[in-house]
Amino acid sequence: MNYIEHIGKYFIMLRQVFKKPQRGRVFYEAVMREIDELGLKSLGIIMFISFFIGGVIALQTALNITSPFIPKYLIGFATKRSIILEFAPTFCSIILAGKVGSYITSSIGAMRVTEQIDALEVMGINSLNHLVFPKVIATLFFYPFLLILAMFLGILGGYFAGFVSGMFSSVDYIYGVQMEFDGFLVFYAFIKTIIFAFLIATVPSYHGYYVKGGSIAVGKASTQSVVWTIILIVIANYILTQLLLT
Repeated sequence: MNYIEHIGKYFIMLRQVFKKPQRGRVFYEAVMREIDELGLKSLGIIMFISFFIGGVIALQTALNITSPFIPKYLIGFATKRSIILEFAPTFCSIILAGKVGSYITSSIGAMRVTEQIDALEVMGINSLNHLVFPKVIATLFFYPFLLILAMFLGILGGYFAGFVSGMFSSVDYIYGVQMEFDGFLVFYAFIKTIIFAFLIATVPSYHGYYVKGGSIAVGKASTQSVVWTIILIVIANYILTQLLLT
């Protein structure tokens, strides 16, 4: 199957995904379960990575400011911009593509190879809507919260790095963070996160739903889904940057 056929099959899948859920209570319970699996269980790794990435950005910026004529508050400014524009929305989404994407593909793929999806179809249930739509809603609802958390912890990590290393003062760092706040950049980060969340939910679902074979095929599909999700996130990141920031 070539790439054009995969794209066509992907959009056909989306048409079935976004049909009206059959039972409201079952759908609500499925969404809550997916928020726990795809969102709450990712809090730890997002908090850890965001905090230390913010510290690394601040330290590297401080190390590259060698001229005494460059004010130290630019460290806080550069750290804030870097985290809001790229590291919080894009880097964290790539991490989630690996963690969450592999889980989605393996869970749906296991249902496919054990014929559980076929059983849902026999009972007259729209299996794509039943399995994929709650994942889409959960990621679109919860990942913006993860973005806010990643931004806050990234900036806090930069502050902590300066406090521990003594390479720049806390006053300069806070002044740089508060300097020239642009709300549109936060809006831009949210737009990226929502689109990345949609890709993280749907691309691995596609690979898992249409997997053929046994457990080995599910493992290969999980790897392929992570790779393609990351590729699409990078491409979408470039397109959104061109459209919204240039």
